[in-house]
Amino acid sequence: MYTAEQKEAWAPTPVDYERWSERLNTKKPFIAIIGTRVAGFIELDADGHIDCTYTHPDYQGAGVASSLYEHLLAKARRRNIKRLYVEASLIAKPFFENRGFSVVKKNEIQRKGVSLVNFLMEKYLGHDKQM
Repeated sequence: MYTAEQKEAWAPTPVDYERWSERLNTKKPFIAIIGTRVAGFIELDADGHIDCTYTHPDYQGAGVASSLYEHLLAKARRRNIKRLYVEASLIAKPFFENRGFSVVKKNEIQRKGVSLVNFLMEKYLGHDKQM
């Protein structure tokens, strides 16, 4: 788990909505909506980079991230992307390992004077089963 200091360094408050609006317009994430609420989202760059994966705390454990990932995987295959890669947090690492990703290396990042750890992980699509 992350400390409050690490969470604040990674996702500072107050939220910069203008920056997020620009990012979302550029990235065009796949979004899961339950009722009228955003339950989660995932981003896929043209080169196979999964740049951001998020599930709202109210929906964690409900299959939101799994559904988003399956949608991303189908899109990646249709786009003929051969390799997916992600910088997974400590929390996200098991999620990606369970989907066939391998750790390439552990990273230590400094953000606002706070040390954060993530893992560069990858998965080659040509070697897994089609779902």
